Amino acid sequence: MKDYSVWRFRFFFNLILVLFLYALVSFKETNYPKIFNNAFKEGEKLRYFVSYGFLDAGEVTMEVKSTSKRGSKRSLYHCIGTGITTGIFSAFYKVKDVYQSYIDKESIMPWFFIRDVNEGGYKIKQNYVFKQNLNKVNNGIKEFKVPMGIQDMVSSFYKSRTLNFNKMKPGKIFSFKCFMDDEIYDLRIKYLGDENVKVRLGSFKCHKFVPVVQEGRYFKNENDVQFWVSADKNKIPILIKAKIPVGSLRLHLVDFQGLKNKMTSRI
Repeated sequence: MKDYSVWRFRFFFNLILVLFLYALVSFKETNYPKIFNNAFKEGEKLRYFVSYGFLDAGEVTMEVKSTSKRGSKRSLYHCIGTGITTGIFSAFYKVKDVYQSYIDKESIMPWFFIRDVNEGGYKIKQNYVFKQNLNKVNNGIKEFKVPMGIQDMVSSFYKSRTLNFNKMKPGKIFSFKCFMDDEIYDLRIKYLGDENVKVRLGSFKCHKFVPVVQEGRYFKNENDVQFWVSADKNKIPILIKAKIPVGSLRLHLVDFQGLKNKMTSRI
């Protein structure tokens, strides 16, 4: 009888100890990064034309919406990027791409990513769940180990706008990691200097950048893609130029709404 009492005491003691330790692990607060964002807010909408030579070939929009969706109980932005072909180009090569990212408001990192691509009948559908607190990404079939704060294709656009461009010198390189097509990429951009850029919307004072690319993988050299970002608090891409095997493409800002700050870079 005495042995039974001792056994019962040990059982309940161990049970309580296990439950206590489980509670400590379960309720341990995750140290999420805090990113200062003074570049964008809900309600922002940017519209771009894609031009090939003198012809407009497509349209791209980037929009920030509110959402009740949560990532580990954290508030999110619903960011949507869409791309379509227009005019004569849509007659022989129709494109309708929709990218969605649910981005943490404080850490500017994704919790959910949806990609729905239809390019001339070629279709891609992706649905990623970012478990930032567990350093994992799930694509519905497989789980991948990733560092906390990793970005997706849409969140990278907004993350880059929170970078500190103050007092930077030509040659300065910014980098962060991005999860695309089930792989981790190290995205890097290099600052070249400031330039005034003229587009249909007007003239703007801009910071000029190039992506630091692995030569031969997508482009022959890093200067095959150049982009200009408004030299103000909004840090909006004004113009992007990309060389392709048969000419070049230009993506240029044609309209903006709901900016967080005044467009002081406009000349």
